[in-house]
Amino acid sequence: MAAADDTPLLTPSPHAAARIGLALRDANDQFNGGDVSFIVICGILVFFMIPGVAFLYSGLSRRKSALSLVWAVAASNAVVIFQWWFWGYSLAFSPSATNGYIGDLRSFALRKVLADPSPGSPLIPELLYSFYQMEFACVTVAILMGALAERGRVFPAMIFTFIWMTIVYCPIACWAWNINGWGFKWGVLDYAGGGPVEIASGISGLAYSWALGRRSERELRNFRPHNVSLVALGTFILWFGWLGFNGGSAFGANLRAIMAIWNSMIAAAMSGIVWCLLDYRIERKWSMVGFCSGTIAGLVAATPASGYVPQWAAFVMGIIVGAVANYSTKLKFILGIDDALDLCAEHAIGGMLGLLFNAIFADSDIIALDGVNTSTGGWLNRNWKQLYIQIAYIAACTGYSFVLTALIAKGINYIPTLHLRATPEEEMLGMDDTDIGEFATDYIEVRRDYTDWTPPYQPYQPKDIEPETPPAAGDRHAVPDTQIARANGTAHPNDEPKAAANGALSSISEKGEANGEANGNGTTPP
Repeated sequence: MAAADDTPLLTPSPHAAARIGLALRDANDQFNGGDVSFIVICGILVFFMIPGVAFLYSGLSRRKSALSLVWAVAASNAVVIFQWWFWGYSLAFSPSATNGYIGDLRSFALRKVLADPSPGSPLIPELLYSFYQMEFACVTVAILMGALAERGRVFPAMIFTFIWMTIVYCPIACWAWNINGWGFKWGVLDYAGGGPVEIASGISGLAYSWALGRRSERELRNFRPHNVSLVALGTFILWFGWLGFNGGSAFGANLRAIMAIWNSMIAAAMSGIVWCLLDYRIERKWSMVGFCSGTIAGLVAATPASGYVPQWAAFVMGIIVGAVANYSTKLKFILGIDDALDLCAEHAIGGMLGLLFNAIFADSDIIALDGVNTSTGGWLNRNWKQLYIQIAYIAACTGYSFVLTALIAKGINYIPTLHLRATPEEEMLGMDDTDIGEFATDYIEVRRDYTDWTPPYQPYQPKDIEPETPPAAGDRHAVPDTQIARANGTAHPNDEPKAAANGALSSISEKGEANGEANGNGTTPP
């Protein structure tokens, strides 16, 4: 027990306390409390996009692989947080590196990152800026995890995440946003991540899907969202968080942030309407999935452009990106790559269009609304060279993302125990069972596909006419599972009443008959 006269030794002297208090006041007083609070809230909103992506992907996938995507998004978020603290922030934003490609380790483990004005804006401290940019990286990888849909193993994807963040994301972020990055010095206009976030996630998702290979023909021809309500919930969570994503990229509570929020709302709304109308033209149905897809495409296009263009340009951009991204969903068939969740069409194409709109419609008056930045704008300000600058930046981000991602994925795939793809048997059972050991809802364990427990549809017909089976789950775009089975020369589970369907448990009477025990009526079969 310490003596009473030892207590003052634990307390600083009045002069030392005054110096410490003065230092703390100086560190905080150099920033406006409103700006700091606004970006803290925006960063938290961006974090809220992570469960939005998880719900969106879970709803879009088949029921037997719905939970694995939620796990992949959540776990990759944890990996990115560690990578960003460890060296990711330093590799992207350290001001001492001058090579223009990637940062150094000056800020390793966030050393020397505290109260200095941030590299992105003098309005906020670097400590806050590092947190906000970390959430951008988390969302980017969460989007990329959609490439795992229905056949990708989650543990190798976590190893891939750490390497991809280091080799792909950090360099592209450095190009666009580091004060010494080649894109930043050249005058690239990328407000909130058309290159590092959207093109990198969309094109890398395409490359990862290529490395994984196509799903089985049965899975491809009958792929449909298992829970459209989750798709809608995830979309609106994303829309909510995206306002912090784009609004906070003004790095202060100012008019530029409000303009970015307005442009995001307009672009998302118009893109969602156009996508839905295009789907209605073909199907004569108002597709909820189509509206959600268009809304996300509009938000993607607003990401690089919302802080540069006027509102009327955001209106035009929303209409164009809704149409172009919709038709771009056909690219995966042309390329022969199973991009299950259309990462390329929505994120890569949307990000490219937003960057191109900056070349034409960026306005120096909009850029100056934050009271800090100045720019010559785009064609609206007679800055004709901005178009080829944006095109070159798009090409660099696209080529770099695809090639490096493909190399990383193929390299990991050759490591024993780290093969990226599940076996055909695991794919048939579902990734939730093989990788997670849990299911999104309890009934999925015994009813993994629509036809499990579902008898063939047999309307009243003459006995000499074979009854027809309706399409599985009423899917307008697919063909019945029974037709696929018969086309391949194999019988469908529903053609054999005694056999349990894939993933289905045998009934009590079947078990009793198989074991020669009492059946469900309490009698022993002969």
